[in-house]
Amino acid sequence: MRALFVSARLAGTDGVSLENAKLVGALEALGFEPHLCAGELDETGPPGTLVPALHFRDPVALALAERAFGGREPDASLRDDLRARAAELLIMLERVVDAVRPDLLVLQNVWAVPMQLPLAEALADLVVARRLPTLSHEHDFHWERQRFARTRVPHYLDTYFPFHTTGVRHMTINSLAAAELRRRRGVQATVVPNVLDFDALAPQPDAFAASFRRAIGLSDEQRLVLQPTRVIPRKGIELAIDLLAELADPRAVLVITHAAGDEGFDYLRMLERRARERRVDLRPVDHLVGPVRGTSREGKQRFGLWDTYPHADMVTYPSLYEGFGNALLETVWFGKAALVNRYPVYVADIAPKGFRFVEIDGSVTPAAVAVFARLLGDPQARAAAAAHNLEIARAHFSLPTLRRLLVAELRALGLSPRA
Repeated sequence: MRALFVSARLAGTDGVSLENAKLVGALEALGFEPHLCAGELDETGPPGTLVPALHFRDPVALALAERAFGGREPDASLRDDLRARAAELLIMLERVVDAVRPDLLVLQNVWAVPMQLPLAEALADLVVARRLPTLSHEHDFHWERQRFARTRVPHYLDTYFPFHTTGVRHMTINSLAAAELRRRRGVQATVVPNVLDFDALAPQPDAFAASFRRAIGLSDEQRLVLQPTRVIPRKGIELAIDLLAELADPRAVLVITHAAGDEGFDYLRMLERRARERRVDLRPVDHLVGPVRGTSREGKQRFGLWDTYPHADMVTYPSLYEGFGNALLETVWFGKAALVNRYPVYVADIAPKGFRFVEIDGSVTPAAVAVFARLLGDPQARAAAAAHNLEIARAHFSLPTLRRLLVAELRALGLSPRA
């Protein structure tokens, strides 16, 4: 059997691409041969067809999105222009389907977040015309993002985000999204949480990764507090700065792995200003860390994200909102203790499992600082918390959980996965 995975982007370390890679592996184990189709693909990924017009940064998609969400005045031609572009994308998608001849279509977030409006319509037309059994994996819906609150095309959003018809099964990454989808649209979804292979040993530093601390200018005496996220406001990185300011340990350094820019650079500038004012050693190292490791033509090392975790003394994850929390699972996998802000999905789907993290609830408290300081100075206590968390994650968020949920979804679509 063949499975065709379609999204605007299936490359890099964003949550959608990371979770798609896990779905690819799980479906391969269940007997499916994967083929990817997106506007951006990893060169080292599974077989795929690159269709640049599917990307959410495609100029036509960007222009249509600006018209849909960028003003208040009527735009009489917008619906016709969306339909025309969807027809063009449908032709491109049909060529891929004719070449791959899939038994299953797997859609990643294209019916959830409206960044590529006509792609959602094109895929709806494709699914209806071809009667393709479809899994729609939905990470974040438009009603969860303020920037999509005002729109010229509310009916379009109600129709295609998400689109639902016979032969489509919806999968959300948290229970809050599933409940809201049911409330708003009467559509049932299966909760498929983020997972990792917790039965496998996390990668340990090799000769390439061993120099990470030195490359970012840290001495052996300094304490690396890792913030393994993008630099966007919902990550709450100002709380990590406040934590280190209250910690008042000159050896502690806050290291941010990912780049700013996805939502502008104002937030990064605010963080840098706050760190200066509060005398916190803040080090963005995105220029040295990328999706995959490598060496530039000039001989400069570029570390992979997973090269950074083993060097961390502790991790901060002070997000205000997350669809789930991939970096938090990675933190557990690498055996690191962490501070976590109690964002809604964490409260609903993660905390009840019994993890042991330093918790805050929107602000840094003296009690949280004291616990964080104790763990930072006590490797044995950190190791004990990490070992406990690993067992919890293995029970609830490992690959067998994903395969079990997928088997049920595939059978509901009339497919027979390999046991």
